[in-house]
Amino acid sequence: MASGRERPGRRRAWIAGAALLAVLAAAAGAGAWYGSDQSIKVVRHGTSNTRVLAVQDGLVTLEQSPQTAKPGTYWLEWSGAHTMLGDIVSRTPGRITRTVLRGPVPSAGTPGFFGNVPPGDPGVAWGIGHTEIMVPTELGPAPAWYVPGTSTTWVVAVHGQNGRRKAELKILPVVHRLGLPFLDITYRNDEGAPPSPDGLLHLGDAEWRDLEAALRHARTMGARRFVLYGTSMGGQIAGQFLARSPLAGLVDRVIMDAPMLDVRMTAEQGARNLHLPGFVAGLSNQVTEWRTGIDTDRLSLIRHPPKVRPPLLLIHTVPDTDHPIQEARDLVAAGLRLGWPIRFEPFERGEHTEAWNVDRARYDRLVHDFLSPAQSSH
Repeated sequence: MASGRERPGRRRAWIAGAALLAVLAAAAGAGAWYGSDQSIKVVRHGTSNTRVLAVQDGLVTLEQSPQTAKPGTYWLEWSGAHTMLGDIVSRTPGRITRTVLRGPVPSAGTPGFFGNVPPGDPGVAWGIGHTEIMVPTELGPAPAWYVPGTSTTWVVAVHGQNGRRKAELKILPVVHRLGLPFLDITYRNDEGAPPSPDGLLHLGDAEWRDLEAALRHARTMGARRFVLYGTSMGGQIAGQFLARSPLAGLVDRVIMDAPMLDVRMTAEQGARNLHLPGFVAGLSNQVTEWRTGIDTDRLSLIRHPPKVRPPLLLIHTVPDTDHPIQEARDLVAAGLRLGWPIRFEPFERGEHTEAWNVDRARYDRLVHDFLSPAQSSH
């Protein structure tokens, strides 16, 4: 009789356990799909994340937020205008006051976007003349900003995931002073550029071909050698170009800022950011591979370094929570084994791609010194 009474209880336990497993599996699946979306979904960003509270004597007071409370140099954009803001001079509950470095000042009550990238185009951001050209890619024409120079060695800039080409304008003043032509490209799924066939990002696995198209076009305009500058996913795009393009031998040197060097490590960081168990990162990569057909293991410049390895200036902020600095350290270790000349420059402050913002003087000096040989030899 006792065993008969236990049987319904055991059955209920099995049902409860099965239900729990089903819930956990569904949660893991949802987390994996969400993680995949974070990697490959095309996103357009909003236009406002703060509000001006007060303006006086070269100072602007903004609503306090994790963005507006960052130290360093940033921009505030509003209604087609912009101003460059410097360091924080005071903090009170809910309020951050910063210095105005250049540009007009908005009136109190104005909503605006506080960000770490220059506004507009080269003329708007720095007053540097440029033209917009169209690069013929395999999917159709993609716009690029071209700033002429006196050298036949061009700097070609590649922005990151769901970014915009204006993000690459931080180094333009240094490049322009050195006389190096500057080509700031777009690639598939960018605003104004053709979409990919599946409408998804491919984490550099396909986008490198648009970079190759840009270099081919630059050669018709007089370019002979190249420097690649890639930030975030732009670094992975540059790496895949070096690994796969027949034009890779034309690259004299490379600068990477907070690059996505290993898709698996990036996915694991994303899981940590969302407080998800580590195995979800692996599931997320499997979902990404299923949705796009890419091999995420191949997209590791650490485990699969490119055969063409020109001198590399590698910049990364230590607190980066998008692409962990361990990716950069592991690439440096791989470079030592391979004889790949890598100059690694960690910045102790700043979030993802914010090394320039937290220490512009040091960043500009590093870029200038690294590019000077390219300028002098061509």
